[in-house]
Amino acid sequence: MLERGIALGGLATLGCVYPFMDTHAPNSHTAYVEEVKQRLRDKGIDPFDKVTQQVWHNPEVLSWIYDEMCEESGVNILYNTVLVDALTSGKNISTCIVQTIAGLAAIQAKIFIDSTGDAYLARNVGVSHERGYEKTGNNQPLSFRFEMGGIDMEKLYKYVVVDLQEDWCKSELPYFEIAEAMHRKQRYKLEALMARGVETGELTQEEAEYMQAYAIIGKTGVMSCNFPEIPVKFKSTDPVEYSKAVTYGRKMIHNMSNYLIKHLPGFEKAYISREAVMLGARESWRIIGKYYLVEDDYHNQSRFPDAVARTAWFIDAHGEKISEKLPKGGFYEIPYRSLVSDKISNLIVTGRCISASFILQASMRIQATCMSIGEAAGIAAAYGLKNNIAANLIEWDKIPANKRSYVSEA
Repeated sequence: MLERGIALGGLATLGCVYPFMDTHAPNSHTAYVEEVKQRLRDKGIDPFDKVTQQVWHNPEVLSWIYDEMCEESGVNILYNTVLVDALTSGKNISTCIVQTIAGLAAIQAKIFIDSTGDAYLARNVGVSHERGYEKTGNNQPLSFRFEMGGIDMEKLYKYVVVDLQEDWCKSELPYFEIAEAMHRKQRYKLEALMARGVETGELTQEEAEYMQAYAIIGKTGVMSCNFPEIPVKFKSTDPVEYSKAVTYGRKMIHNMSNYLIKHLPGFEKAYISREAVMLGARESWRIIGKYYLVEDDYHNQSRFPDAVARTAWFIDAHGEKISEKLPKGGFYEIPYRSLVSDKISNLIVTGRCISASFILQASMRIQATCMSIGEAAGIAAAYGLKNNIAANLIEWDKIPANKRSYVSEA
């Protein structure tokens, strides 16, 4: 397993993206997700909040768990290893060229799984792809998440829930969330606080538009800050603009955190305790695979015989469209064919960059769903190797049901 950072888990560990959002779909957590939750419990982190249904993990504990899971399974990890190039032979990838701490190296395998989040391997070997919203070309806005410590959680809870009588989210300590988003239909009580900052000149309108923070289980007085939302003018697919977004976002972090310290009860002694080591890219590149998921699949609650996961998370396309939710108990499925293409035989793509339109991707991109997709990719790869079947010709529904992580109702 090749990892560009020094922890597995991507945004969940390196990007401070916390907690795992609820899919809103019944029985959606596959065996891998359930195992991660149990391992968190075993290490003293009770992840499940019955009110919000979210999985409140702890980033440092989660990265430790992933190391243990790999060690127990005999998986060798190469940390600080970045994909540079790939070589093909016919319709197969033969070799990946990577940069390690010792220099360039060649990695050969029979099947490759692209979990880069940006479809980097797939794009490198010529798999058809697209990026951004089909109508505007814009990516979803980036985020630059961080953590703040020294927060008086009891005081904060009293101010938001008791004094302001905020009732949009029923979360309670220790599973507690605050939020406001001016461009949403939902009106939040904290919106007035942020609006005053614009009036006084302490905040820009960009900074005041979006603010959200979550308590972190196992970290007393610490919240994971899901802000700032970096303006959409900075594209996640342009290396220069991405780099400028880092600088721009860091300035926003300090300005917004200073404002909260001055004006939000409970934050008087707060401070920035951790900064993510990667920006949160909600969307970048997406492959065009054997099946292309579209918005109609969401609204029609599509089912597929070769489905590898289900979700009902709403269409959450920041800056473009925030859709209505599916009816309670409703969901749509994600087919294995959206993980593979006709172009390359021995490649499986996982995560937010599978074959889907911009709008549909805004629903399937949440972490629990991506974890289940990755789990299916591993199962399919093992099945293909054992049975000498090309990865892009595997029929998921032909794998014995007891070997699959997900069995469709179709």
